[in-house]
Amino acid sequence: MSEAATGTRALDRAADLVAAVVHADEPMSFAELQDASGLAKSTTSRLLAALERSGLVERVGSGSYVAGRLFWLYAARHDPWDELVRLARPVMERIGSDTGETVHLSVARGDRVVQVAQVDSTYLLGTRDWTEIEVPSHCSALGKVLLAWGALDLPEGELERPTPATLPDADAVRRDARRARDRGWTLTEDELEIGLTGIAVPVFGLRGDVVAALGISGPTARLADRVDELGRQLLDQSTALSTLLRGPARTDPAHRAARTQEVVA
Repeated sequence: MSEAATGTRALDRAADLVAAVVHADEPMSFAELQDASGLAKSTTSRLLAALERSGLVERVGSGSYVAGRLFWLYAARHDPWDELVRLARPVMERIGSDTGETVHLSVARGDRVVQVAQVDSTYLLGTRDWTEIEVPSHCSALGKVLLAWGALDLPEGELERPTPATLPDADAVRRDARRARDRGWTLTEDELEIGLTGIAVPVFGLRGDVVAALGISGPTARLADRVDELGRQLLDQSTALSTLLRGPARTDPAHRAARTQEVVA
């Protein structure tokens, strides 16, 4: 076996160990990592020692492993949504190209809905730039996603009603949320502005929680007859984005067992 091939194999195994640690909900013990990787004990020990030296993993008080300081250093130096926007941008542009409508990506920050990216409509009659505009969560399709999937709490007290079509109270919002979860997407028709329709879907992160809402908006007259079609189209795209955010699937046990016999130099 060539030196290059052996080196590549060692990198693959080290990357698998890092991925296992990062994906885990709790710190992983040495035995758990050895079992997950299917590697020999000595090989697992060598690789983890190298990963510790590089700052990719580190041990906590119990001796188990967690993601290392390099991950926290990277996170501290970058806006937490930069990577989300970077990964979502091609999906948003594809949706914009397919539908011609304005495409939005929003997240929850505290008790607010914040739009972090937008792709403008190709139509002359489109929608405005919403990136700097705060709107009530129950009035927008994006906000409704974050409410319906538990990423945002409904404000207490009387709800704002920008238009007569706005949902009137918390009970109406909850009923609307149940319908949205059943079909997979949210809808606003004339609820934020008369003549404006929005459709949005959840984007799921590493642990299966909703990390963002992906949606489109446009004139009600243009979208009214296409709501179901656009909702399903958004679901397909958000599923692809959620898969991308979760990263590659973990190695299945049968594949790990087959690799156990391989020796890393």
